[in-house]
Amino acid sequence: MTLRIDIGGLPSERVRFAASPLAELTAMLHVLAEPAHHPQLAGWAAEVWAGLRPELAERLREAEFLWRSSQADFLIPARPRPTLAEELDEVDRIDDEMYVTAALVTTCGSNRVRFAGASPLTDTAARERALDVAQARGALQEAFAERLLADPAAVRARVRHTLEQCAEAFFDAAWADVAVRLATDLRLKNDLLRRQGVAAALASVSGAVTLSPDGDRIIVDKVQDKATAARGAGVTFIPSVFGRPHLVAVHAPGWHPVVQYPVAEPSPAEPVSLETVTHRLEALAHPVRLRLLRTLARGPHTTAELAHFWELSRPEVSRHLAVLRRAGLLTPRRHGRYVRYTLNLPDLTALGTDLLAAVLR
Repeated sequence: MTLRIDIGGLPSERVRFAASPLAELTAMLHVLAEPAHHPQLAGWAAEVWAGLRPELAERLREAEFLWRSSQADFLIPARPRPTLAEELDEVDRIDDEMYVTAALVTTCGSNRVRFAGASPLTDTAARERALDVAQARGALQEAFAERLLADPAAVRARVRHTLEQCAEAFFDAAWADVAVRLATDLRLKNDLLRRQGVAAALASVSGAVTLSPDGDRIIVDKVQDKATAARGAGVTFIPSVFGRPHLVAVHAPGWHPVVQYPVAEPSPAEPVSLETVTHRLEALAHPVRLRLLRTLARGPHTTAELAHFWELSRPEVSRHLAVLRRAGLLTPRRHGRYVRYTLNLPDLTALGTDLLAAVLR
């Protein structure tokens, strides 16, 4: 599974590396929403939650769909600015159509909303489709989608105010620390880009990011096969401290390609028994099961959702989930009439950091 970014004919200076305060805040918010993905930051997350005012904590929970399983495209800027306020001003300039569509994709579940060119703001069928999918994800998702479609201006203002409150509560202090590490990484990347070219710079980003042999495409290992093109604005690479081990890519139509990459790798995993490793690797040997696992790494899913996502039959998905459950890699949890499957990250971690990073990308 790959994301292919066409850079044919693009000047090398249009492949840029830059730090983004908004993208790093988004990574922090993801850590707060999914601390199990980031065990090395569990202490930080617990401390932040403990210190949040109840009103801000509630705001983060009501809008967490913008950064929990995947990040809304407008939160990963293609043209990073020096300050969070400047980047939020740029978000304010996005029209309602682009903002609402990006927000609905993350709220309803990545790649599960298809509007076929119709706007959910003006087309009744598209609106009902969005609300139906949001409802299937849960009551909180449905409520957020309803507010967003009824009054996008109010929701946008509330989201911005929430992000500004986060700056005061925890981001400003954390940014002062990580900005130095990001600047160090950027010096390395830009020096490689200048002296050795795009291929060398990409090789230093991640083993999951490469340049095609003809030099016309950047290849990013992601959960689905996708393609996009870097036109006049180019492609932007944003380093992240809080984002590791995730590799986040913006590629939707209408958005400039952006890749947010981790500046460091996680610590080596503790040794586990050969029998356990063998059993679990056998469960992961099937390509369909590995795809299901990568999807579940983005958040809990039902059998029906997984079948829809990968265009498989429900019985086929059920058989593969049973194998992964027997290997101890999944946990089923009932929510009303739905059973959602959750990835057991600690057990996956025991298999090794390379596999963990591949799944969490």
